Amino acid sequence: MTYRTHRFTLAVLAIGATRIAAQQAPPLRPLGPIVHVSKELLGSVSAVRQLPGGGLLINDIAGRKLVLFDSSLDSFRVVADSTPATSNAYGSKAAGLIVWTGDSTLFVDPQSLSMLVIDPSGKPARVMATPRASDVNNLVGGPAGVPALDAAGRLYYRAEPRFGMTTGPEGMMVPVMADTAPLIRYDLAARKLDTVAFLHIPRLSVMTSTDVQGRPHMSVTRNPLPIADDWALLAGGAIAVLRAQDYHLDWVQSDGSRRSTGKIPFDWKRLSDDDKVAFIDSARVAMQRLLSPATSPAAGTAGATSDSAGAQRGAAPSQPSSGSGAMTFSIPTPELVAPSELPDYAPPFSPGAARADLAGNLWVRTSNVVRGGSEYHVISASGELLDRIVLPTGRVIAGFGRGGVVFMGVRDGGGVRVEAAHVR
Repeated sequence: MTYRTHRFTLAVLAIGATRIAAQQAPPLRPLGPIVHVSKELLGSVSAVRQLPGGGLLINDIAGRKLVLFDSSLDSFRVVADSTPATSNAYGSKAAGLIVWTGDSTLFVDPQSLSMLVIDPSGKPARVMATPRASDVNNLVGGPAGVPALDAAGRLYYRAEPRFGMTTGPEGMMVPVMADTAPLIRYDLAARKLDTVAFLHIPRLSVMTSTDVQGRPHMSVTRNPLPIADDWALLAGGAIAVLRAQDYHLDWVQSDGSRRSTGKIPFDWKRLSDDDKVAFIDSARVAMQRLLSPATSPAAGTAGATSDSAGAQRGAAPSQPSSGSGAMTFSIPTPELVAPSELPDYAPPFSPGAARADLAGNLWVRTSNVVRGGSEYHVISASGELLDRIVLPTGRVIAGFGRGGVVFMGVRDGGGVRVEAAHVR
């Protein structure tokens, strides 16, 4: 090869690489038609699993029940609930639903630290122990991401972050919260775990003081608009780690190799000072509503989002210590940061926004809202933005079905209905 030919080849390769890195965003389009709507109202729709026969196993964390609908969403039966109506209790806490091997499903009960194996017909089969007790709440899903198992039966989930302790200005011990958390791979057969990646997470600021009588007081401040990473396990076995700072993807392949792909095209929204004040005001109202006994998820009136379980837990989480013990502490209801501490640009997505479909693609619920509906990005396993889809107002995707079908929840009066729609 001559020097001139070599230079020409490098130039062509460089142009190709630039085009990949600077990929163009496809046009926005609406979701396909809604084909089935449930007659039954639920408290929430946090996860939907399509079984081999077409039935839909639905986790209602607000109503504290697990139900099995037929494929047309016309009829259903209760698999587990919080009353003596069934032989399987749902428990008093939000539970999780995880796709398992062989068309079976894991139903995670954080209260009993157990996982109920549900067979392909929707019937309970046997019980398994959960991984570490300190991480069990993150097996429910929500802001910690969607737990998933690979073809080898290894469970992936985001673990609880570690924290340290320091001495505050009043001489009190103050927890120092971590801003990263490990993504864990847990071998259910060998009962062994390892860390796959680290995720940037929202960080609580904890301060202590004493009142005039010398009594200790702890205050917690949180940012309601955090720049936090997310993740998902794709059908092909690759782990997609979404980086929120610049909206690019880091990949951990099934063979252990790692790579990164370029930034995803995104319409970044700059936040003015007035925008920041308005956001903090609305976030404060939403938090007060969430913490109210009359409207909390435990009261059965939560919305149809996949984040409600995590939001409920976020009011007073417990976290493991940085040592080897099992020390936990309770955090008081957090305050919100000053508007000036919000980022200048809205993050591209919020924690818990990523889901993997059955075709090996990654779906990301972005922070952009179009005509009242959420904008979803569909990204291939190679990092290419394939599609931009706008859902109808008030919908959030809770699961995927065969043949290009998505399942959603939508609020209707005092409850939530399940909807099935075609992607196109």
